[in-house]
Amino acid sequence: MRWALVKVSLAVTTMVVVAFAVPLGLVIRELARDRAFSNAEREAAAVAPALSITTDRDELERVVASAGSDAGMAVHLPAGDGQEALELGRRRAAEADIAAVRKLGRASTTGVAGGSTLLQPVALSTGKIAVVEVYVPESDVTNGVGTAWAVLAAVGVALILGSVAVADRLGVRMVRPAQRLVEGAHDLGEGRLGARVPEEGPSELRLAAVAFNSMADQVVQLLANERELAADLSHRLRTPLTVLRLNTASLGEGPAADQTRTAVEQLEREVDTIIRTAREAKPQTAAAGPGAGCDAAEVVRERMAFWSALAEDEGRKWRVAGADRPVRIPVARADLAAALDALLGNVFRHTAEGTAFAVDVHNGEDAVIVLVSDAGPGIPDPEAAMARGRGSGSDGSTGLGLDIVRRLAESTGGDVRIGSSVLGGTEVRIWIQLDGRAPATGGHRQPRRRRPGRLAAAYHRSRSR
Repeated sequence: MRWALVKVSLAVTTMVVVAFAVPLGLVIRELARDRAFSNAEREAAAVAPALSITTDRDELERVVASAGSDAGMAVHLPAGDGQEALELGRRRAAEADIAAVRKLGRASTTGVAGGSTLLQPVALSTGKIAVVEVYVPESDVTNGVGTAWAVLAAVGVALILGSVAVADRLGVRMVRPAQRLVEGAHDLGEGRLGARVPEEGPSELRLAAVAFNSMADQVVQLLANERELAADLSHRLRTPLTVLRLNTASLGEGPAADQTRTAVEQLEREVDTIIRTAREAKPQTAAAGPGAGCDAAEVVRERMAFWSALAEDEGRKWRVAGADRPVRIPVARADLAAALDALLGNVFRHTAEGTAFAVDVHNGEDAVIVLVSDAGPGIPDPEAAMARGRGSGSDGSTGLGLDIVRRLAESTGGDVRIGSSVLGGTEVRIWIQLDGRAPATGGHRQPRRRRPGRLAAAYHRSRSR
């Protein structure tokens, strides 16, 4: 906008300067020409009284010398009354031009080498017509024109530069608040909730800044209310969890009792984590920096050990692949465990007993793929299943589990895909980027896969098993 305003101002001012400077320059040239020929007419008029009185050569020479210059003036007397034609000074005009002036009886100008001549007819006492010739050099005609044109050009350039400077200042005054508004909106979209815009500039931009700041305040207040609500709702779970934990004490000993107590303890820890996070207003994202994150293989082994007991009770076959060596990912351990629990919980919740499932981990140079697949009936509408709050369409499905998985992947720049597994059911693929890029904003984004070679080969090998 700023440069557009400067260009418009430059174009308009240039057209105005040209529209005024060109005619003014032509007028200055005509004025210089008129001034030169007016001087020539005055010199010719100074000789006319003497010609009307005498035609004596000596007298006329003195008059010509006093009126002008011998090199610039000439007098042409016609022959008559026994006298021969007399010419004083240097004649430059053609004989035909002089004769035409005598015949017509009025002054005229004619071009000669190096300039022009003014031919002025003068009536003698004898009734004859003498012609006074005054030479006007080209330098006299253009005297001062170049300087005047240079001054006009300088004034025009100064006006153009001045208008550009004024337009630039006006553009800055208009564009800078708009840029700050854009930057504030971008910062707010990136999650920097403290972004505010100075309320300055033109009235329209000031009103826009006021509206933006009010909107940002509303967003902060809504998020604060949401965090308080999440903390309150989570806190309400403490009472039934306490009762459930007390009831587990009466279960006695055995693997099932131990697993139940472990699950209750983990649930209490998760509720505490939710309450602390909501109160402290800290997002549950992976820590950044060298050494941050977790070992995905270790987390997979741990969670599969937890779910394997329930799988044995329901007669499910299960398999883990690729978790025999460390696989570092830029994701917090608790977040990855929550995502795996959400996916494995969906397998147990939405497939019949005896349905097999598998978890595969593929480690590449720039990404890690975690596959959770089952031999169930599959998901008829994968896109709807990824929508928060919609779920797969089955009873008891809200879609929040898959939303947790999606946000975990996108926090690294990756994504989540739902497809058909080699087991015949659903396959959820979690693509976790390792290059430390910022998470995608503004909707779902496809990850940039720079070197898919070994990772893609491992992925396809797992699907062909």
